[in-house]
Amino acid sequence: MSRANLSRPSTAELARVVVNRQESLFQPDVDASAAVVSEQVAGRPILVVGGAGSIGAATVRELLSFAPSSVCVVDVNENGLTELLRDLRAQDAVATTTELHAVPLDMGSPTMRRVLATYGPFDAVLNFAAVKHVRSERDTASLLHMLDVNVVKARRLLAMVAEQSPGASYFAVSTDKAANPVNLMGCSKRVMELVMFAQVTRASRVTSARFANVAFSDGSLLDGWLRRLDKGQPWAVPGATRRFFVTPQESGQLCLLGAVVAPDRHVVYPSLDPETALQDLEAVALRVMDRLGLTPLVVSTEAEARAAMGGVARGGPYPLLVTALDTMGEKEFEEFVAEGDVDADLGLAAVRALRPPEADTAALSDFTAWLDRVVDDADLPVDKDDILARLAVVVPELEHRGSTLSLDERM
Repeated sequence: MSRANLSRPSTAELARVVVNRQESLFQPDVDASAAVVSEQVAGRPILVVGGAGSIGAATVRELLSFAPSSVCVVDVNENGLTELLRDLRAQDAVATTTELHAVPLDMGSPTMRRVLATYGPFDAVLNFAAVKHVRSERDTASLLHMLDVNVVKARRLLAMVAEQSPGASYFAVSTDKAANPVNLMGCSKRVMELVMFAQVTRASRVTSARFANVAFSDGSLLDGWLRRLDKGQPWAVPGATRRFFVTPQESGQLCLLGAVVAPDRHVVYPSLDPETALQDLEAVALRVMDRLGLTPLVVSTEAEARAAMGGVARGGPYPLLVTALDTMGEKEFEEFVAEGDVDADLGLAAVRALRPPEADTAALSDFTAWLDRVVDDADLPVDKDDILARLAVVVPELEHRGSTLSLDERM
């Protein structure tokens, strides 16, 4: 058949199709760490920033299963917060002993101090707020916004936490793209790692996680496929591109372990074998199409893809546009560990940790001071080349992959 079944599989089921496993990769490690997690979560107040997104929401669910005394979820997305609360209540996921608070707020707002004062002090703070799209380096304004969220506001939040919840642990999500970065999104997250591990005013324990792709997470390529299907539009995928994948549940479990089990100044990552776990994105698209009952038609131009949609209603195949990997910042494959990272065995089956090299303190201080000024003062002259040059001083391993083509120019 060429159209999706009326009873579409759930995104959880589709995610299992993508990762090629039925059981969570990290469940055995969560079970093995249950006593440690319970000691640090049960009966304790926790703050989750950016908790309405896919990874944040999945982590909130994992935290709630250990019955903290309270969970305060902050997110700029008011509708996302509302949906999260509806989900949690419908699933009876909130223990009667747990207070759940939702605050629609930008973590960079001065009001964030009031949140920390009103609902804190907290024993743990988890930060998922991020600008995560490679396309965010499209122009100077977008790039500054990304650096503002991923570096400036994250650093200010950590300082506020250290001041108002001095005993708290602090966890923030990084990305696999921070390892040997070729795009400025990954570079911004590498700077975030450097800042949070070097900052003098810091929490009692600071940890992070480098991620695989979360299958069907909000705004992801795979999420876009389902949205295209709903709108009767072609699918698109970059050719010759390999990625690691985890399910949304696995993303929450990885963050839970990163926030609780990882040593100070370490980054957790999935212990996945590149030889077997890196997946070709075109092959992933074809598997998902098959599970949805779609007959694929692989095409190479947008015109062909749009034209083919006319035949879908008459029982024809569904177009899958395979594009060249030639847009700025794109990488052929993912990796978690870079040269200079010191690997650490946590005694877990599917989660490892690494300690990245420390920053050049003077270079990092100069960069963050300059970034504060250009973010706060729109009259200061700055352009993308200037930002790129300054980032390269702080992250010398950056090998920026430029192009005249942006993802915004792709279907």
